[in-house]
Amino acid sequence: MNITTDQILNALRAVKDPDLHRDIVELGFVKDVKSCDGNVSLTIELTTPACPVREQMKQQAHQTVTALGAKHVDIKMTSQVRPTPTENRVQMLPNVKNIIPVASGKGGVGKSTVSANLALALRRLGAEVGLMDADVYGPSIPTIMGVKDPPQMAANQRMNPAIAHDVKIMSIGFFIKMDQAVVWRGPMLHKTVQQFLGGVEWGEIDYLVIDLPPGTGDVQLSLCQTIPLTGAAVVSTPQDVALNVAQKAIAMFRQLHCPILGIIENMSGYQCPRCGHHDDIFGAGGAKAAAERMNVPFLGAVPLSTAIRTTSDAGRPIVVAEPDSPQARAFIAAAESLAAQVSIRAFAPHEGVVQPIVWGKPE
Repeated sequence: MNITTDQILNALRAVKDPDLHRDIVELGFVKDVKSCDGNVSLTIELTTPACPVREQMKQQAHQTVTALGAKHVDIKMTSQVRPTPTENRVQMLPNVKNIIPVASGKGGVGKSTVSANLALALRRLGAEVGLMDADVYGPSIPTIMGVKDPPQMAANQRMNPAIAHDVKIMSIGFFIKMDQAVVWRGPMLHKTVQQFLGGVEWGEIDYLVIDLPPGTGDVQLSLCQTIPLTGAAVVSTPQDVALNVAQKAIAMFRQLHCPILGIIENMSGYQCPRCGHHDDIFGAGGAKAAAERMNVPFLGAVPLSTAIRTTSDAGRPIVVAEPDSPQARAFIAAAESLAAQVSIRAFAPHEGVVQPIVWGKPE
């Protein structure tokens, strides 16, 4: 029995992407369909290597084609990260597909640790990733990532980013002494943000994760003014005081026309490694409830853990040091949810494209 390409494609319309709510044929995921004497081969190209339903989609497609009478079905799963839709490609970062600031309403919620582990999780899942430390007042990414070699000046007077754990990194921490404080006004902060974006040889990047300073200040405004952003991820602990301030950060991004990709709950419960007792030190479920209340996605919860702290202090974050641990799996699950939201943005209607705001004139 010879199965035609049209039969295969029509059958595969039953397989839908659960995030985009459209079938994989309509989305253009199905490629290189071949059929001969009952042997079928095809490729399914997803929008991210971090797709959490990759295997389920492959299995459903296999069952669908087999039901047509195929003797042997070979499905190759690949991925190509789509860029954020914009009116024009960003000249400052022409090869960076998606720019994702990670923010918090207040300090002390573990934003930098979350930023580093999200970047590493996306890289571990197969994406090309950059990590920009824009927390100029407390740059901790070089320490967390264990950077051995600082950035070097390239021949064209641009900087080559540092590389650690196969992630490209740039931070103000490379250029100031450990005991030196950054005491800058808005124009200097704006210039630094522009230099880290346009003056660095980032190369081909699927996701550029940007660790922002806490709050709603000059760096956030400069970033939104300079480039179109894919969307922001907001980190909060479960307690009310942190969530109330996180809500202000979300309101700021909305005012600056930056989509919200979701909320991550950090320090979500503690389990004693000795006795197994679980204690919700900062409460539990607050970020998820807040996400529902503010109508934004909930990306996941990360537990309070000594291992997360010690591995970060050692320059080998938990996703690298203990990739199969429950803590690392929590970061990887959050990264998968984040990538899914980015894919949804990539398939947004044209009228939903992201634009940088005019300096000092948010609506």
